[in-house]
Amino acid sequence: MSLLKKSALLLILIIAADQVLKLWIKTHLTLDESISLLGNRGFLRFTENPGMAFGLELDLFGNAGKLLLTLLRVVFVGVLVWFTWKQIRRKASAGLVLGLSVLCAGALGNLIDCLFYGVIFSASTYTQVAQAFPAAGGYGALGFGKVVDMFYFPIIQTTYPAWFPFNAGERFVFFRPIFNIADAAITCSVFYLLIFQRSFFLDKKA
Repeated sequence: MSLLKKSALLLILIIAADQVLKLWIKTHLTLDESISLLGNRGFLRFTENPGMAFGLELDLFGNAGKLLLTLLRVVFVGVLVWFTWKQIRRKASAGLVLGLSVLCAGALGNLIDCLFYGVIFSASTYTQVAQAFPAAGGYGALGFGKVVDMFYFPIIQTTYPAWFPFNAGERFVFFRPIFNIADAAITCSVFYLLIFQRSFFLDKKA
């Protein structure tokens, strides 16, 4: 199998897994509803992220801020796909191309949510499961969708000791962020590329 086919297959498989799980979560769970995976240490917990990673938003600009975030995602994904294609054409190492393919898949997975979910689904609430293609229309315009997150692993749940210099007595949870398959693909590919970047980018003659 050629490197191009391997890259495309990897990208398609990750996006498919990401979107299938998101569609199931969106149409079967209400907001904040959880399904236990590992007792009280792992859950499928439905949340929606209207902004960037960790829920960051450009609140200062209102709807224009959300639109700007979506446009930035589109530009980033476009540049990333172009760069990956360029590496395939120049016969770069399989490690680099496949690592970039995983990164592309993660970025595309979340971009699909941002672009289309607002048009496809009715709003999810704490009491109502979203409906696909509702007669009244979706909860947002094209480009105003929210990213569906679901993996929650509060592995350590305790409280800060009384002698702690800050947050004494308050609840401490690790790992607190809720993420999806696309987020995991992005994170893993970035660490992978950073760890092995010398072997990817070092001049062969050197």
